[in-house]
Amino acid sequence: MSCFQVAMLASGSKGNAAVIAAKEQYFLIDMGLSCRELTARLKRVHLEPQQLSAVFITHEHIDHVRGLATFSKKYTVPIFSSEKTWRAILAKDNAIKRSACHIIDTNISYNSLKISSFSVPHDAVDPHGYVFEDVESGSKCTYLTDTGFITETVQRAVKGAELLILEANHDVEMLQRGSYPLYLKQRILSTRGHLSNDTAAMLLTNMEKLPETVFLAHLSEENNMPQLALNAVREAVVKARAEAQTSFYVAQQHEIVTNFSANQVELFENN
Repeated sequence: MSCFQVAMLASGSKGNAAVIAAKEQYFLIDMGLSCRELTARLKRVHLEPQQLSAVFITHEHIDHVRGLATFSKKYTVPIFSSEKTWRAILAKDNAIKRSACHIIDTNISYNSLKISSFSVPHDAVDPHGYVFEDVESGSKCTYLTDTGFITETVQRAVKGAELLILEANHDVEMLQRGSYPLYLKQRILSTRGHLSNDTAAMLLTNMEKLPETVFLAHLSEENNMPQLALNAVREAVVKARAEAQTSFYVAQQHEIVTNFSANQVELFENN
């Protein structure tokens, strides 16, 4: 059973932020909300920014770094990303506190947790996903969004994950029939764009062992719907694996979606 829990604070093209928790440690993936909104959403799951062990940034697009400058000035939490991503971020925003910026080359450790990054295909300077592993139990959690297609590197990163945050950005038919201009449709559908519902389903059905828990993330509000994404992925998994016991959650842009422990969920829901 996975030792990891997740709170998707926001997920979509307007802003992304997720908390990954394990062994009384809390890690934030991306900071695509204003610092004020991020703090408010952390408090709704009974966390303060100071409780974060570290922040990890996937890439430099604004929906992933919007609150970074203010956060870096207010809090002493270390912020990790690749060297190329930091260069791109700092070139756009010189207000970020330099002492908060740390480079993750291979992996880092927080007690028994090992965190590593892996390259993903997306139209950013040096985009990455993240893998969290508990070296004591072998439990593994993988964060994978903003990805154009499934590479061998991506397959290795998700292999054995008991908890997987997986992009299901769009329904291809909705995107093709939608109001987006042609260049934007082509960007999203390209190998440096975003994963569709069908591709997310294919990744799961091709996994040797299914995750216990999957969060479908980075859904387009224009070209997808939560129930559509859930049905497409879950039905494909059940069809391919009749014995599937995977629990699915669908992350939202404006609502927090979490599998935090029963007590935390009860408190969260009563807020």
